[in-house]
Amino acid sequence: MAEKRKISLVLSDVDGTLVTEEKVLTEQAQAAVLRLADAGIRFAITSGRPPLGMVMLSDALRLDTPMAGFNGGLFVAPDLSVLWQRTLPADVAAKAIELIRAHGLDAWVYRGNHWFVDKADGPHVAREARAVKFEPKVVRDVAEILGHVAKVVGVSDDFDRMQRCEAAALASFGQRATANRSQSYYLDVTHKDANKGVVVEFLSRRLQIPTAEIATIGDQPNDVLMFRRSGLSIAMGNASDQVKKQASVTTDSHNDEGFAKAMDRFILNAAH
Repeated sequence: MAEKRKISLVLSDVDGTLVTEEKVLTEQAQAAVLRLADAGIRFAITSGRPPLGMVMLSDALRLDTPMAGFNGGLFVAPDLSVLWQRTLPADVAAKAIELIRAHGLDAWVYRGNHWFVDKADGPHVAREARAVKFEPKVVRDVAEILGHVAKVVGVSDDFDRMQRCEAAALASFGQRATANRSQSYYLDVTHKDANKGVVVEFLSRRLQIPTAEIATIGDQPNDVLMFRRSGLSIAMGNASDQVKKQASVTTDSHNDEGFAKAMDRFILNAAH
């Protein structure tokens, strides 16, 4: 039986958690969020995506809470008006692009709701465009876009390169930036105060909900910081063992209705 606890807000990651591997919001997941609302429990989403890439989810789920894009680098209201943002210093953005390329990864740059790439046919570009429902702007060199950058992304399907690049980024930036993987093939570099732990704290203040009454659910290493700041943390079944060890409980995978099952088992059943 689920432990009884008071949960007033559920904060969910998007890719690998709320949506399936094919980036689909299932009917079961949508119904689970509506059941939370019926129970008086609020729901919010956070992602490495730009806010514009989460609008379709916000609309479908009838969200009235702030959305946290870029892993907490940009908070917007449901109408996309900016509530709070943190961007990378220009020299850090430049260094991130240089480091990403040195490790053989493709580099993407996000600024506001714009997404910039060097190659329209680069790895994961078409897949990402389908997921976020808008196309990138193809430019001669993303390294020329350094002002007001919300996120720099390293992209590769070479897991060893990704690991080495992540370690190098953490060593290089120290306290000047946050660097971690939002997917196995994406390394996100954001402002030092842009991470999912900050998302929990922002929503706690904004919605006047104690962090002990916030539940978080995710699947990637960048979700661990929000796990640590919330009262209940749920790892997806598709998460790595390392991520699962950092969570209070584990549910099924994103391809087996793990999100919906977690809401029923750990949130709604535990509330009664």
